[in-house]
Amino acid sequence: MMALEYGEDILVIDAGLMFPDDFMPGVDLVIPDFGYLRERKDHVRWLVLTHGHEDHIGAIPFFLREFDLPVTGTGFTLELLREKLKEHGLLQSARLRKVQAGDRERFGPFEVEFIRVNHSTVDGVGLAIDTPEGIIVHSGDFRIDPTPVDGQPTDLNRFAHYGEQGVLAFLSDSTNAEKEGFTLSERLVTRTLEELFQECRGRIILAAFASNITRIQQMINLAARFNRKVLFSGKSMITNVGIAQREGYLQIPDGLEIRERAVEQFPDHGVAIITTGSQGEPMSALARMAQGKHKNVRIRSGDTIILSSRFIPGNERAITGIINRLYRMGADVIYEKVSDIHTSGHAKQEELKLLLSLVRPRFFIPIHGEYRHLVKHAQLARETGIPEERILLAENGTVICFEKGCMETREAVPTGRVLVDGKGVGDVGEAVLRERMRLSEDGVVVVHLSVDERRGGVIDGPRILSRGFVFEDERGSLLEDVKGIVLEVADEMKALPAPDWRSAEAEIERRLKRFFYKSIERRPLILPIIAAL
Repeated sequence: MMALEYGEDILVIDAGLMFPDDFMPGVDLVIPDFGYLRERKDHVRWLVLTHGHEDHIGAIPFFLREFDLPVTGTGFTLELLREKLKEHGLLQSARLRKVQAGDRERFGPFEVEFIRVNHSTVDGVGLAIDTPEGIIVHSGDFRIDPTPVDGQPTDLNRFAHYGEQGVLAFLSDSTNAEKEGFTLSERLVTRTLEELFQECRGRIILAAFASNITRIQQMINLAARFNRKVLFSGKSMITNVGIAQREGYLQIPDGLEIRERAVEQFPDHGVAIITTGSQGEPMSALARMAQGKHKNVRIRSGDTIILSSRFIPGNERAITGIINRLYRMGADVIYEKVSDIHTSGHAKQEELKLLLSLVRPRFFIPIHGEYRHLVKHAQLARETGIPEERILLAENGTVICFEKGCMETREAVPTGRVLVDGKGVGDVGEAVLRERMRLSEDGVVVVHLSVDERRGGVIDGPRILSRGFVFEDERGSLLEDVKGIVLEVADEMKALPAPDWRSAEAEIERRLKRFFYKSIERRPLILPIIAAL
C-alpha cells in the first residue's frame, strides 16, 4: 500500500494483505495500519489498483469501512474486488471505476496512464503518474514474456515512451531480483503440460492459484484437444473462472465443463480436474482430496497430480505433507522442483535491467519483496548506470519527498501490521500473540482459590487445572508442591492488616513461574484466580 501526496490531495495505490506467519496463532489476516491516512482522512481522495492479487486488494474491504472514496482498476481486478466487497456487505456503497490498459485518468493534480503488464494474473497494469514535480512510473507486479499465451505482453513501448520524456522516479517490482536470467515463458509451461497430457492414462488433477487465468486457459485448451472433460473444484476457483468468463479472459468450449457429481460417470482418461490447494492450504479442495474428505473426488492409483505453482516460503511443510499423502494414495505428483510446470509472475534480473534501461529514471526506488530483494535490485540499477546517490532503499513508513528535481527522505511515519482475528480488527496485539505462543508451547495452569474476605482464611482450594501441561516428572507429582506455594502466599496475605488479594494473584503467578522453570524448565501460562467471599 502506497500513498502519493501533493498539497491536500492523496492518491493511494493498492491496499493488500498478507497471511499470518507461524508466530501469529489464531490470526486470519494481516493488513496495513491506516493510521497516517486516518489522520488525513479529508485528503484521501482516490484508490488506484494495479492488479487483483490478495497482496494488492485484500485489505480494501477494511479500508473502505473507514474511507469513502472511488476505487479505480481494470475489469478483472474490479470483479475480484466485487466478490470481496459482497462478502463484507460493502458492495452497494462501493464506487468502482473501470479502466483498461492504455487509458489516461485525471485524479486532481495527478494524471495517470495505465500501462499493460504481463503477470501471473490477467489485466495487470503499471502506472505512469504525471505530477506537478515530474513523472513517476510504478511498474506494478510484472514480468517480460515475449511469447505470452494470452497475447498480452508487457507494453515496453509505453515504458520507453516515458523514458524518452524523462522520468523523475521509477518504482519497480523487486520480488525476483535475486534470480538470474529471464523468466520462463508460459509457452514452455504449455509444452510441459502437453507432454503430461500425452503420457497420462489416468485422471489429471492440476492445482493452481485461482487467479492464474492464463494457466487455467492452457489446461482447458489441452483438455479439449485430448478429449478430456474439465471439472473445476474449490470455491475460489469456481468464482474466478466465472468472473474470467464474464470478462472475456477465459473461453470454455460448450459441453467441456462437468459438475462434481458427474465426475465418476466418465473414464479416468477422459477427465481433467482444475482445483485450488497448490500451497497446501488446509481447507482447499486438493487438501480435502488428499485427506479422503472431498465429497465427490477420491484420489486413486493412476491419478497424476500437478502442482502448478512455486512453493511459497513458509508453506513447504504443508505442501510436502500433501505430496506424501497423495503418493501414499497411489497418485503420481508433478511439481516445480521436478518439472517445468510453473513460471513466476515476477521479472528476473535481465528483465529488471531491461525495464530500467527503457525507463531511464533520474531516481530509482526498488519496491515489493523483502529487504534483500531491494538491495539486489539496487545493485542491478547501478549496473545500468544509475548513480548510487540517486537510488533509495525505502522501508515501510519512509517518506520520500521530490521537489525541484531533488529527492530526499523526511521523518518516517508510523506504520505496522494490523491483525484480523475473526471479526476483530486490530484488537490482537503483541501481548496476546506472546500469550498464544506460550499456550501453544507450554500450556496453561489455572489456580483457583476461595478465601474469606474478612478473616482471610482459605474456604476452598486451591484447585489446580491444567491444559497442555503435565505435572508428572521423574520425581513424581508436582501438584502438592504447587498447592503448598499457593497456600503459603495465602497465609502471608492473611497475616496482613488489610489483605490485597489482587496482589496475591500476582505473587502466586511470580512464584509458580520460578518454581516451574527451576523444577522442569517449562514456562506455562499461569492464571491465578482468587475469589474473596
